[in-house]
Amino acid sequence: MNNRELVYKIVSLIPKGKVLTYAALAKLAGVKSPRLVGKILHQNKDPKNIPCHRVVNSRGEAATNYAFGGAGDQLKKLRAERIETIKSRVNLTKHLWQPINCLSSYFKLLRNYSEPGLLSGKEN
Repeated sequence: MNNRELVYKIVSLIPKGKVLTYAALAKLAGVKSPRLVGKILHQNKDPKNIPCHRVVNSRGEAATNYAFGGAGDQLKKLRAERIETIKSRVNLTKHLWQPINCLSSYFKLLRNYSEPGLLSGKEN
């Protein structure tokens, strides 16, 4: 699975009412730079299934260059999911998504081996 696919996969798993930071997303995806994550998300062609509005900077701020209408629209989408904001910042203490360790391991496996499928010679 390449960087783009893995970033999109992780973002698609962020639950409503939660956010993830660019840095945390980069770490989970094994991407060297949070800026690269931002660039990948800016090219998202499927925001309905890949809710990139749920990714914020390390201070909980919306992206100034949010690709789907700017920071104001990103904040509107977050607030519609009942994510609390104070002066345009998400309350990270309450809304930061923290995947469990086994999920982090799953992402590492995806990076190296792609999506799991049927094992050859085995019937389900």
